[in-house]
Amino acid sequence: MIKERLNKLRAAMAERNIDIYFIPTADFHESENVGEYFKTRTFMSGFDGSAGVMAVTKDEAGLWTDGRYWIQAERQMAGSTIKLYKMGEEGVPTIEQFIDAKLPEGGKLGFDGRVVNARLGMNFKTIADKHNASMHIDEDLVDSFWTDRPKMANEPAFILDTMYSGKAVADKLKDVRAKMAENGTNVHVLTSLDDIAWLLNIRGRDIESFPVVISFAVITMDECLWFVGANAITDAVAKYLNDNNIIVKPYGEIYDYLPSLTGEKVLFDLNRINYRIYNIFADSHTVNVQNPTVVMKAIKNPVELENTRNAHIKDGIAFTKFMYWLKNNAGKMHITEKSAEEYLLKCREAQEGFIEPSFTTISAYGANAAMMHYHATESSNADVDLNNFYLVDSGGHYWEGSTDITRTMALGELSYEQKLHFTAVCRSMLNLAAAKFLYGCNGQNLDILARGPIWDLGIDYKCGTGHGMGYMLLIHEPPNGFRWKTVPERVDSGIFEEGMVTTDEPGIYLEGKYGIRLENELVCHKGEKNEHGQFMYFENITVAPIDLDGILPEEMTKAERKRLNDFHKFVYMKLSPYMTEEENAWLRHYTREI
Repeated sequence: MIKERLNKLRAAMAERNIDIYFIPTADFHESENVGEYFKTRTFMSGFDGSAGVMAVTKDEAGLWTDGRYWIQAERQMAGSTIKLYKMGEEGVPTIEQFIDAKLPEGGKLGFDGRVVNARLGMNFKTIADKHNASMHIDEDLVDSFWTDRPKMANEPAFILDTMYSGKAVADKLKDVRAKMAENGTNVHVLTSLDDIAWLLNIRGRDIESFPVVISFAVITMDECLWFVGANAITDAVAKYLNDNNIIVKPYGEIYDYLPSLTGEKVLFDLNRINYRIYNIFADSHTVNVQNPTVVMKAIKNPVELENTRNAHIKDGIAFTKFMYWLKNNAGKMHITEKSAEEYLLKCREAQEGFIEPSFTTISAYGANAAMMHYHATESSNADVDLNNFYLVDSGGHYWEGSTDITRTMALGELSYEQKLHFTAVCRSMLNLAAAKFLYGCNGQNLDILARGPIWDLGIDYKCGTGHGMGYMLLIHEPPNGFRWKTVPERVDSGIFEEGMVTTDEPGIYLEGKYGIRLENELVCHKGEKNEHGQFMYFENITVAPIDLDGILPEEMTKAERKRLNDFHKFVYMKLSPYMTEEENAWLRHYTREI
């Protein structure tokens, strides 16, 4: 099937004299996760991970993805003739280097300019000019033969009240306009869906588990225009928009409207607007900076933080009841990865204010957990058995906020190596959470605190250590994150500010054997300020036990054991009022001092 699709794409390329066609994982808004309509790369490759790009020539096809997905991509693309390029590995060309090497003199490079961000499109233009080549950017070639393509989503939107958001849309617009003026601009073209949702205090269901509305926004000094599909506007939303002086325009009119702004001083973000929009303003007076809303929404206000803490208590109740069930029933009843996932969802659905999962759950036993972003399917659905690890990475959207938690549970008897690795991951997570640092640090400054115990074993994990968290929004939110090196495609190296929420999730993944990951969320706070500067620290807000059955206490320092004991005291204090007598007896045992 994939070979047939590649043949059809090459036929379409030949009709247009295109030598290389580029397919990203993106929508018209440069979203990290996309709706079914935009899963072109999955359709063309068979690889359904959330990250990756393709390039197809007349006789080659390649797919680039990061270390989270190498095992999965190799399996899903087996027999497809598509070559896997492992991003970041020594000797592996980047997508730009590949295109530069393969594009013939006077040739033609093709891509849909609506799904390629402006910065990457500019790089492609530089490569094309170098080879005296042209670019074909106004057509989605795959659409010509994707006959059963899903429709673009346009679901009803809903309002996030200020009791949850903590700040009215009028005040947010005022702050954005102040930043526009600061940058010498009077128009801001905003295309990123999470920024628009945050700014307007509106959420939606256009992308599964990512509560956004497919739309564009244009902010001037006295107007806010929202380009959105008609189905999004319920009566309640229409009244809300009218009350807040937000003008609604049809979604498809954005490309006709934007040329009218070419004489204005326009602010936009090259990483978040698509190349087609960039070309409209290419010769105009523009200021290219990060969207002001990126940092604004990353710094959670006091209402958002308190709500998020409450969401984590609810999530902790749900997860701990699930863990109690699994630890007591594994090996005694038939449990599969999918049935475990379903039980966990039921536990969350029992919590007041739960809306939906915050992402697709990773429910993985044994070797499946070595694939960092594995998702159980009917064909891969493994039995959850004994004498290995079960890893579950999951979360929920609640009215009070979004959660993301990973726990790996020891089932049955474990080997010394398994426990050694589990203990190293636990130490890594706790050590990063205990960081005390000067203001001005970013995730690259702190990542070694997590990676150190794992590097000491001569092991590494091929991903970042953590990412920013949105508020009832995306669970990968820039600009904050933890990683040890700069990765151009990941915009998560911002300075830690008070109020930012970041995940802390180191791991060990051994192909064919097991995977271990532990994940808590951390809130950044200001600590003492003295002659040396402003010190910062983290507050843990995740509330669920770490499985002591996987711990080797003798492999932990006294300080590390204290961190684990203090964390478990916090967990028991927060959760015990909501547990049954039997669950509490179990919880006391799994939060005991070591």
